[in-house]
Amino acid sequence: MTKEKSPARQGPRYIFYFLMLAILGWFIFMQFFGADERTVSGNSPSLLYPGTFTWEKSDGTTEEITVPGSYDVPAGETMVITSTLPSDFDASSIAIRSSLQDVNIYINGTLREQYSTSKTRLIGKNSASRFIFCSTSHEDAGKELRIELTTYTSNYSGVVNQIFCGDKADIWQLIFNHYGQATYIAFFTLFAGLTTILFSLTLGFVYHTSFDMEYLDWCMIMGATWMLGESKIRQLLIPNSSALASLCFVMILLGPIPLLLYADNVQNGLHRRLYHIVIGISLLDFTVCSILAIANIADYIETLPLGQIILIGTFLMVFIHLCLYIRHRKKASDHLLLLAHLLVLLCVAAECVSVYFVTSLSGLFIGIGMLILLFVNIVRTLRSIQHIENARQQLELEHKQKQTENLSLQMMQTLSTTIEAKDEYTRGHSYRVAEYAALIAAELGWSSEEIQQLKHAAYLHDIGKIGIPDLILNKPSRLTDDEYNLIKKHTVVGAEILKDITFVPHIVEVARNHHERYDGNGYPDGLSGVEIPIHARITAMADSYDAMNSRRIYRNALPPEMIREEISKNRGKQFDPEITDVFLKLLDEKRVVLHNIRTQEITAPPEADHTINKFISEVVSTIKNQEDSKNYDFLTGLPMRSLGERLIAEFMQEHNGCLIFLDMDNLKKINDVYGHMAGDRALRNLGTLLSRYTANGIACRLGGDEFLLFLPDISAENVSKLTTRLFHHFHSIAEADPEIKDAALSAGLYMCTTSDTFADCYSKADKALYNVKQNGKNHFSFYHQISHSSSDSPGTARDLQQVADALRKSGSYAGALELNYRDFSRQYEYMQQLIIRSGSRCYLVMLTLEATSDTPAHIEEIEQTLSHMEQAIQNTIRRVDICTRYSSMQYLIILFQPVESQIPNIMERIFMQYYRKAKSTNFLPTYKYLSMAENNMDTNQK
Repeated sequence: MTKEKSPARQGPRYIFYFLMLAILGWFIFMQFFGADERTVSGNSPSLLYPGTFTWEKSDGTTEEITVPGSYDVPAGETMVITSTLPSDFDASSIAIRSSLQDVNIYINGTLREQYSTSKTRLIGKNSASRFIFCSTSHEDAGKELRIELTTYTSNYSGVVNQIFCGDKADIWQLIFNHYGQATYIAFFTLFAGLTTILFSLTLGFVYHTSFDMEYLDWCMIMGATWMLGESKIRQLLIPNSSALASLCFVMILLGPIPLLLYADNVQNGLHRRLYHIVIGISLLDFTVCSILAIANIADYIETLPLGQIILIGTFLMVFIHLCLYIRHRKKASDHLLLLAHLLVLLCVAAECVSVYFVTSLSGLFIGIGMLILLFVNIVRTLRSIQHIENARQQLELEHKQKQTENLSLQMMQTLSTTIEAKDEYTRGHSYRVAEYAALIAAELGWSSEEIQQLKHAAYLHDIGKIGIPDLILNKPSRLTDDEYNLIKKHTVVGAEILKDITFVPHIVEVARNHHERYDGNGYPDGLSGVEIPIHARITAMADSYDAMNSRRIYRNALPPEMIREEISKNRGKQFDPEITDVFLKLLDEKRVVLHNIRTQEITAPPEADHTINKFISEVVSTIKNQEDSKNYDFLTGLPMRSLGERLIAEFMQEHNGCLIFLDMDNLKKINDVYGHMAGDRALRNLGTLLSRYTANGIACRLGGDEFLLFLPDISAENVSKLTTRLFHHFHSIAEADPEIKDAALSAGLYMCTTSDTFADCYSKADKALYNVKQNGKNHFSFYHQISHSSSDSPGTARDLQQVADALRKSGSYAGALELNYRDFSRQYEYMQQLIIRSGSRCYLVMLTLEATSDTPAHIEEIEQTLSHMEQAIQNTIRRVDICTRYSSMQYLIILFQPVESQIPNIMERIFMQYYRKAKSTNFLPTYKYLSMAENNMDTNQK
């Protein structure tokens, strides 16, 4: 959150910054000009070895040498130097720095210290450079000091570094004094590189782009790694300094890659192909050098010059390209970047010189160059972010404005369509006029943007009819003069409604003047010729053509020949001659053809445009509210089927869970006995419970007494517990109300995953519910629990005589509802009355499918078998006969006035049809039948 700056608020801030700068300046001054407190006293003894050294050559000769120094010794040959320790020698340590050398130190012929990484290094022929300390004492005074130096590279063969003697801590302090500054810069550069690369990656994630600073950060990290590897105190930083030493060379070999990526990003890919070639060369050089080092053929130090040439050449190439690129740009940050690269180039050159000629310096110049470049690129990145934010805000503003315009236009088009919907004869008129107008404009050579604007304007040309009464608009007979004058006002009303709409050019002109005539006899202003705006003239032609080509309440559509003749006859009278010729050409070429139904995608609506007429907003808002209210059940407060199924299907795509098909039992009985208020009360109570028990899921009312629920991310065990609690809770509510005490619940459950389809899960939950309904109701079952053995036992347990008794008693609906076949029971009652009155003879047949195996059949096989039996029954019985599925493995059939002796033949035909369709032999069909006219019926069975 930004706050306005004021002098009173900024005063303390300025004082604080002044104090901090003053303290920093004092600190820097004391470091450069203050006393050096790192030494104990000014007359401390020198830590340099005071004696002289003799080089014992391999040919047996000797030579007195100066230390430090470099001498002609072949690579791989051991250089031996000796010296006699002074008589007053009392130092505790002797130290020498190895330059890729194995070192052995002898005192009076005894090996005191040995350094070699031949058994610990992974690649290379030489040991990493480091300081070697040999412990000594005053007892060694006057003894011979012998040092052996061996290296396998000509770069450092014969090199003898400075030799120190004294306390080990004092020697390290001296080393820190000389080389610590570069190490500090290396650590700071590494920290800055890691911090800024995280910052760059975060910015790239937020702004979906890459910044120059990202590749520069990699340059800094690689440069800092190189500086740490070249640090004289690296052996104190990490356990395995050989690995860090190898990284020095690797960083130089791979250094051109982030540098070229950085330059390519700055120049927007201007030299990308060339840079990719150089990157390929660098990778090839790195690969070859690594193979040679691993094979102990040549160390990195021996193959390094080529990598340094590539790196320097890359610097020069990038610098030249940046000069040429920035030369044509006026940004101050680009010129600052050029200056920074010049300084970095100078630092790199100084670093290369120091590596070969001043061995005491390592990485100082390159670190300073990296920090300079980092500062410049931070400034550039901040400016880039500022530009990105400005562009984003501008784009967001334009997008929001476009959304507002689209929404406003859609609202008006919706209103226009709503007006037309009042009359089936004009429905779609505005859309067709807009499309015809677009065809004419395209033939005239208009641009796509101009055509789109004309379509929007033409679509709303009749919006003024909102002010015309429906009785007049839909009047089938001839209008009176007063009525015609009232209709003519729709052009003025439309122009008044649209007068504040500025985002669609010419919209007011089209609404007001599309009924003007070219000869000046039109309305409302009596304009003629080119006084009529061109957009209105085109719309007038399209409007007239659609009026003649469409059916009206008072006439049919005119034939094409008559329409063409009418348009041609009014050329120069009603219509613009040029537009008339263009449209007649389109007609003759049969190009006046509409495309498919339009599509207009409108993004999420922003705040309503205040320029839209308030009345339009209220009309559209009312329509929307009415549509939304239809999606919810006012009684239970749950979504209705269309909305609920859509929500559940969307939820199931994202979550595993359980789909529950729930049914309220005995609702019709409650409605018939106690009235619909009691039934509504039961539904309302259930709706409240479902809302509470599906707080994390979705519940909807499918209609009547059926509900659908989805519980996400729940196990079968937990859903079973939750369903049990729901059943008990509803049962306790029903028991407390005498009028709804018969209400009960049945449910089918299916555990589904995100890979399942909604239709499949719905079907399986429905099958599970069906199984429950056929086996006693008032409980629930999972789909996977359904088996043949459990599904056919309830039906076969009942005797056909008991079924007939239940059906006979269904007139009072006492007990018949247990069968869940209300329509079938009514038909049974009707036919019973027919038997009593007319003496007709009817028979009730129960057909049962019995399993031939003890192994339970799968539910899919059962359903397929039942489907085949149902088809066989339907193809065999007559239209006057009645059939229904009674249980999971049984059907009931009422045969109307058959000859009793023919009943076995009828059933035999049904079985033959079944065997033709069914491939499975796991089920055997049997049947029983009895006469519906007898009180004490004998059951016939087969």
